Amino acid sequence: MELSFIKGADVSFVDEIETEGGAFYEDGVKKDVLDILKDSGVNSARLRLWNNPEFDYCNPAKTIKMGKRIKERGLHFLLDFHYSDYWADPVKQHMPKAWEKLSFVELEAVVKAFTRNMVEQLMVAGATPDMIQIGNEITNGMIWGEGRVDGEYDTPEQWDKLARLIIAGIEGVNEASPNKHIPIMIHIDRGADNAGSRYFYDKIAQYPISYDIIGLSYYSWWHGTLEQLTHNMDELAARYEKDIVVVEVAYPWTMTPPDDQQLIFNRKDWIYEGFPVNVEGQSKWLTHLMRLIKEVEDNRGLGLYYWEPCWIPSKLTWSVGHENNWSNLTLFDYKGNKLNSLDAFKME
Repeated sequence: MELSFIKGADVSFVDEIETEGGAFYEDGVKKDVLDILKDSGVNSARLRLWNNPEFDYCNPAKTIKMGKRIKERGLHFLLDFHYSDYWADPVKQHMPKAWEKLSFVELEAVVKAFTRNMVEQLMVAGATPDMIQIGNEITNGMIWGEGRVDGEYDTPEQWDKLARLIIAGIEGVNEASPNKHIPIMIHIDRGADNAGSRYFYDKIAQYPISYDIIGLSYYSWWHGTLEQLTHNMDELAARYEKDIVVVEVAYPWTMTPPDDQQLIFNRKDWIYEGFPVNVEGQSKWLTHLMRLIKEVEDNRGLGLYYWEPCWIPSKLTWSVGHENNWSNLTLFDYKGNKLNSLDAFKME
């Protein structure tokens, strides 16, 4: 399934939220949240995959279940391999426990096999991914310490290892789908950091890594200005001749928390000038960002994914060890009612 412009949502928490009693509403009527998203203009859904988490979410079985729901609604599907048993991001890329005692050659083989087997299972289930990430925010590498490339690990030998692990993942995808090319994304977190982005992708360009899409995370309060993001997207698209997806983005609709837990976006100096923290400001932010992506040079701006628009506070302390500090950055209110800002995705 190809899209002219991706208007996506990461829905990885939906299964857990529903299991824990959360529900979603549009105009007071309870509905399947994927139907609400699709009817509001969302055309793609993203899922993260953890190898063997300690709890029954984001694992292979639940990813297949959610993938089927996504495809049954005719949505484009982005699968995000973390290659970890838990969160993988620039400050942590923990190797799955089952792989810790493997030699590097064995690790390459298991990365390929795990990727191939997962894609094959999804295909059999009728949930073939339309796009796949090999790693999540791998600015500092993945599957540490073998694929780590930051600090003292920023050496030619470590970059060689990272490249070999990425190639193993891509080969797994291609072996699972020999008759249909599934586009591959390589994702880092430096949405507004051109120097940092170029450093990473220049390194990757030294190896025979065949990928299609540059994925960038962009949270303005951490990453920089919209002008810096625009410059980075234009420069990367031209330099590497790749399409660009802003694969994680969010902006708040309120500063008032639902309870006594501190929210992650809780500072007034983080509010972006011209975009007030309310539903209208959130809608304006999302609309403006989509326009900027559409204006990337050579039509290389492929779209965006809103990160966890459905992560409502269905419980105060999450049984799996992560509290919900994101609930003012959703596109639903604290009780699961659709916010009007979600309709920004209807923009043509």
